[in-house]
Amino acid sequence: MTLLRAACVQMRSGTEVADNIAAATTLVRQAAAAGATLIETPEMTNLLDIRPGMARPKIVKQDDDATLAAFRALADELGVWLLLGSIAVMLEDDDRFANRSFLIGPDGKIIAQYDKIHMFDVEVGDGQTYRESRTYRPGEATTLAYAAIGRIGMTICYDLRFPALYRTLAQAGAQILTVPAAFTRVTGEAHWHVLLRARAIETGCFVIAPAQGGQHEDGRETYGHSLIISPWGEILAEADGDEPGVIWADIDLEQVAKARARIPSLGNNQMNKLKSGA
Repeated sequence: MTLLRAACVQMRSGTEVADNIAAATTLVRQAAAAGATLIETPEMTNLLDIRPGMARPKIVKQDDDATLAAFRALADELGVWLLLGSIAVMLEDDDRFANRSFLIGPDGKIIAQYDKIHMFDVEVGDGQTYRESRTYRPGEATTLAYAAIGRIGMTICYDLRFPALYRTLAQAGAQILTVPAAFTRVTGEAHWHVLLRARAIETGCFVIAPAQGGQHEDGRETYGHSLIISPWGEILAEADGDEPGVIWADIDLEQVAKARARIPSLGNNQMNKLKSGA
């Protein structure tokens, strides 16, 4: 398969899991009704709550998670590929959680999962201090999903600022890169578009970035502007501001090979020679 319609679900997730599942389900159904076969939701689809101690009682083990179960059933019902951007998952051997993304097949089975590698430990000037590493354990491995619709490299939000991760995924064969996010408004206004377009151009991949947007119940404010970008860096679809909704674009994976043939930077890397002393 080289042709498919991809969709981003943009959300404004709150502090109640059931409400967020309902909101996401409605938007996923809208995307499927528009003909999308690959539908993606943002980071922390089911729960955004940075208030101290408030999220912990609502986070469970993967096998017990209601959001994951609901999305598996939804993918099976609609017959679509569904990327659950991320949820917080309780770990067996750590007091911290995993920020975990799931690719679910059209039969409801989990095809691949990815734990966010890079932790958002910053002060961006929006009145909030973010110390993600206090609550979440960093992932230790990249994930390239081999799906019938293409090879999908999975990342999450702050990973976007680490281009080596995306180059690694592209060199391993990725055709689509997923970047579910909850970018702050401050950093989003400054860097969201340029970073996502850069990752597409550098790798020759399609980039699909579903986002959180707006003023959330927990006090944070996110940027929105979900994007679908071509391997040549063109914006194929963009959400209008920070309002919840759905965007989609028809993508042709043959454009990946064409873009890489025009600019073969994945193979023209002189740094490899310098490192080896050649």
